[in-house]
Amino acid sequence: MNHHRTTIDRGIRRRTIAAAGMLALLAAGTTALPAAAQPAEPGSPERPLRASQSALLAEVRAATARFHDVEVALAEGYQSTHECASGPDGAMGIHFMNSDLVAPGAPVDPANPPILMYGPSPSGGLEFWGVEYFEPEVGQPVPMLGDRPFDGPMPGHDPHMPVHYDLHVWTGKHNPAGIYAPFNPSLAC
Repeated sequence: MNHHRTTIDRGIRRRTIAAAGMLALLAAGTTALPAAAQPAEPGSPERPLRASQSALLAEVRAATARFHDVEVALAEGYQSTHECASGPDGAMGIHFMNSDLVAPGAPVDPANPPILMYGPSPSGGLEFWGVEYFEPEVGQPVPMLGDRPFDGPMPGHDPHMPVHYDLHVWTGKHNPAGIYAPFNPSLAC
């Protein structure tokens, strides 16, 4: 996936959307709140997660703990995009996708994310940063991970990627911007 060009656009768009609830207003043509009026990102120190969402994230962490070893991800059918996505807001990392787990319109399986995010480790290898849930847009309602709606729909990041919804979840590395922020400002490619 070529995220570079659109990751900058997504970072800018991210700052102008007040919260996930504003997605419905944006779809209706309502103007987003200015960045200064935005509430904090859920999962950030300023806005902690609800207990039910915290329990779901603990489930995701436990189910994906094996992927701290990138060889396990490869053995389970994840394939690297080879490009480390980054932008002015930080990094997303190298995406490893398992296309067998992409199921548009199906219930989201927290234990089986279609995309894993890795980044360079201090030793020169790859370290697990988090997961990304991804669904092509096929007219379904906005997908949800527990009570958290996915971002989107958004255009594909390259000519081969469809209009889609996605949700980044920083389960391997702390993200000061929030657990669901697309970019992690404390990481770099």
